[in-house]
Amino acid sequence: MDFAQTQFRLPPFRRGFHLVTQEIEKAVPEMADFDIGIFQLFILHTSASLTLNENCDPDVRQDMETAINHVVPESLPYVHTCEGPDDMPAHVKSSLMGASLSIPITDGRLKLGTWQGIYLCEHRNRASGRQLVATIMGQKK
Repeated sequence: MDFAQTQFRLPPFRRGFHLVTQEIEKAVPEMADFDIGIFQLFILHTSASLTLNENCDPDVRQDMETAINHVVPESLPYVHTCEGPDDMPAHVKSSLMGASLSIPITDGRLKLGTWQGIYLCEHRNRASGRQLVATIMGQKK
């Protein structure tokens, strides 16, 4: 079994759900060295998250933002408010959506479904760039 690990930064994104599959593939070129394996992606933040979903129609990303805001509104009587009204809801959304993904690698590429892409779920109104760690476990070519 072979391993590779890379830490990288995505640039700042506005609040919402953003398709970042290509940015991630560019940040982890060593994936091409693996014949088969698992790509594990982890975000090093508590107010943003990762998920897999529709990679074609941008309306899905808007609807995901609408739905998560409905599930976790900013209007609840949160106690942790020192970082602004979007902070505590961002923590809840991050916990609900998740901080990591595991995706198979086949022939040096992510084995995503036809309509699947990796989303950065940015839950803050004014976030900075986000740090991620990609770990590959598998068999090199």
